[in-house]
Amino acid sequence: MKIEQIYTGCLAQGAYYIESKGEAAIIDPLREVDSYIAKAKEDGATIKYIFETHFHADFVSGHVDLAQKTGGQIVYGPNAETAFESHIGTDGEVFELGDVRIKLLHTPGHTMESSTYLLYDESGREHAIFSGDTLFIGDVGRPDLAVKTDLTREDLASHLFDSLRDKIMTLPDEVIVYPAHGAGSACGKNMSKETWDTLGNQKEVNYALRADMTREEFIKEVTSGILPPPQYFAKNAMMNKSGYDSIDEVMAKGNVALDVDVFEAMANHEGALVLDTRSKTDFVASHIPNAIFIGIDGSFAPWVGALITDLKQPIVLVADEGREEEVLTRLSRVGYDNTLGYLKGGMTAWKQAGKDTDSVESVTAEELGQRMASESMTVMDVRKPGEYSSEHVDGALFFPLDFINDNMDELDKNEKYYIHCASGYRSVIASSILKSRGFHNIADVAGGFKAIQETGIKKSDYVCPSTLK
Repeated sequence: MKIEQIYTGCLAQGAYYIESKGEAAIIDPLREVDSYIAKAKEDGATIKYIFETHFHADFVSGHVDLAQKTGGQIVYGPNAETAFESHIGTDGEVFELGDVRIKLLHTPGHTMESSTYLLYDESGREHAIFSGDTLFIGDVGRPDLAVKTDLTREDLASHLFDSLRDKIMTLPDEVIVYPAHGAGSACGKNMSKETWDTLGNQKEVNYALRADMTREEFIKEVTSGILPPPQYFAKNAMMNKSGYDSIDEVMAKGNVALDVDVFEAMANHEGALVLDTRSKTDFVASHIPNAIFIGIDGSFAPWVGALITDLKQPIVLVADEGREEEVLTRLSRVGYDNTLGYLKGGMTAWKQAGKDTDSVESVTAEELGQRMASESMTVMDVRKPGEYSSEHVDGALFFPLDFINDNMDELDKNEKYYIHCASGYRSVIASSILKSRGFHNIADVAGGFKAIQETGIKKSDYVCPSTLK
């Protein structure tokens, strides 16, 4: 028996490859599926099953393409309805894979079709669970992503309470927990940076598995402090239910080098969004006017999903040479399939063609402090609520990046804003969006709040994040 966790940091997502006696199963695959096919080929194995723990909302899974390319059977838990051929399993159903067995445990709560897959090893012992978004390391799945008119998040939390106690906590302590996500995912609120653990240890350290926790305590705990889900979650979940274009077609359409004039025409006349994925330093120094910055070296895909509201938005890319395909792949993971190409030669070609450029004013934290001492100004904090509540610049305007599209009318184009986040990535994203909407009287605070903390700029009293609800 072979188990491999395939972890993708930018999505904080874990897919799994299991092989036994020439048969393989993939659990929660990413959209680009060739790596799974290659692993099976190396092992001389056939992909027999493609197990989905639930309809994912934070990424487009690769189940449809993988089934088409391998003939593997797509398996979902009870209550799932798909627009493509799939096997809807029953609670307790067992799937044979070489010398091992995989048992479907229906564990509703995160969503109503959510299921955990229990792996029995060659000797018949309960070896591991692949828990999807039911159980994370240090947390459990949020219960507000599948709410219907007759089903509240409290109802879902109650289902989750039963699933954990009746299906998972009854398993042996030595069982390994392999979740679908880790720290950084928006599918939970308190996930560990660790990507696996034993169930026994989770019973000791995971608040949601406390043995004497009442149903009412559990519901209150898991439903408090949840930020609204990013706007693309529901759209990705629908793609996972309904199917989607082949990843090969998406890549072929987008992996096209555009010369400067064609690129400019697409931006000006085709309504294509110019998405600049270079480093924040490069973008601040020089960029195409009205381009939006979301750097590939940050939390790229989640921020694309949160901020570009139309999955069908035509996009043209500015990317570092050699990274164009990587950008396309990461866009497709969250369902942005309408990339039309990238700027051939990048910003160098753009400048050589004599095209206009723009830049973002940048100030150091020290310069910010000096200006604050001599003039009245507005410092804009674009971090998340928990970060702001923990500690912030006295008098700062709280304007979280997550909701910038909804709150733009609160800003004044005649006022100057000094924008910061924690380290500088999100503030440059915010600056690019504001500039594209006609707010040019802005400055980015280089180094963000980390740099501000090293200055004498007056800040609120520090509150430990763990005490915030």
